[in-house]
Amino acid sequence: MEKHSCLGNFARYALQNVLGMLGISFYILADTVFVSHGTGADGLTALNLAIPVYSFIHGTGMMLGMGGATRYSVLKVQGADHRTDCLFAGVLYAAGFFALIYMAAGALCSARIAGLMGADSQVIELTDIYIQTVLIFAPAFLLNDILLCFVRNDGNPGLSMAAMLGGSLFNVVFDYIFIFPWKLGIFGAALATGLSPVVSVLILSGHFFGKNCGFRLRLLRPNMSELFSAALLGTSSFITEISSGAVIMAFNTVILKIQGNMGVAAYGVIANLSLVTTSIYTGIAQGMQPLVSRAYGKNQTETAKQVLRYALTASFAVSCVLYPTIFRFSSVIASVFNSEGNAALDRIAVPGLRLYFWGIFFTGFNIITALFFTSVERAAPAQAISLLRGLALLIPGAFLLSALWGITGVWLAVPLTEAAVSALGMFFFISFFRK
Repeated sequence: MEKHSCLGNFARYALQNVLGMLGISFYILADTVFVSHGTGADGLTALNLAIPVYSFIHGTGMMLGMGGATRYSVLKVQGADHRTDCLFAGVLYAAGFFALIYMAAGALCSARIAGLMGADSQVIELTDIYIQTVLIFAPAFLLNDILLCFVRNDGNPGLSMAAMLGGSLFNVVFDYIFIFPWKLGIFGAALATGLSPVVSVLILSGHFFGKNCGFRLRLLRPNMSELFSAALLGTSSFITEISSGAVIMAFNTVILKIQGNMGVAAYGVIANLSLVTTSIYTGIAQGMQPLVSRAYGKNQTETAKQVLRYALTASFAVSCVLYPTIFRFSSVIASVFNSEGNAALDRIAVPGLRLYFWGIFFTGFNIITALFFTSVERAAPAQAISLLRGLALLIPGAFLLSALWGITGVWLAVPLTEAAVSALGMFFFISFFRK
């Protein structure tokens, strides 16, 4: 009965989080499709150059949200309810501090940031517009990330899913309205993206009126030690997100030298589809996280291991469906983003899709492994996995392999890196469970 209950809880949490994460990734895809049809290859290139900025904002939100929510789950099952409101207040104060920095950067330095992202004279104006708009909406992005994590860990994954889907639906609808009927171009796409977390936050705010809400909005003096511990736990999520942004920057730099703007546009197709596949694994991992944290707080090691097995099995099953589908329909996928029917873009993107995505078998394992160690308050292994997947191993690998094999080396850098990190993750698991 207990095993059946564990599986049921995991299925409920994982399914709702996967659906919510898919909603977010699909609005990013819609953004990409609408921009490519509304502004052509230049708009697609500008959008891909601007993605790292969003990754930095989202990484900050996930660091505070995931770390704070993990610590919240442990405190709650240990009966330390008096510390949860203080923790939540501290997380919000930290978010406000980072939001001011991002907004100032958007108001004062967006053109310079666009140049640093690699935008040339052909696309710098479009890139600048998108970056500035996204940075101005940083407070909404940060608050949304935090509330999604806390509400989910407070036993309300259904509301988190509804908020993600509601914000995503708003984005898709208003992407179309702003870009086509209102003819706002790439600014319309950025504006719809910036407003979508506002809709999500409004939905999530309903949790505060529920009788089972375990945290409240109160003006409390934050416990800096508690806040630091939470941020440390969320560091792996931060590293994952900023690594994603840094990887896109590095890949853009390498691909610009090899294939020019058309190569960056082709990489935009791959990077955006990667967001969708990664969102599925992230949803599975986030569905696992509250259950593992509660089991850990109660010293129920076997329950935590069982939930981990469910997550890894689900991840492998998803990979067995996704990769053959991407391989078979790579031409169709590329054509969806190729509104101008550009043969050069198609020639770069199709083999890129087939080479890049065989690494998803390892990607799911690594995402789940990192979040598992976060869930049991083991920050070091989680940070090591996240760091190696991006900054420490993948970026040097991309430069090395591109020097050896050109654009083929760029596409192979991701799967080879994920495979190597999976071996390290397995070592961490063996060491942890032996203890």
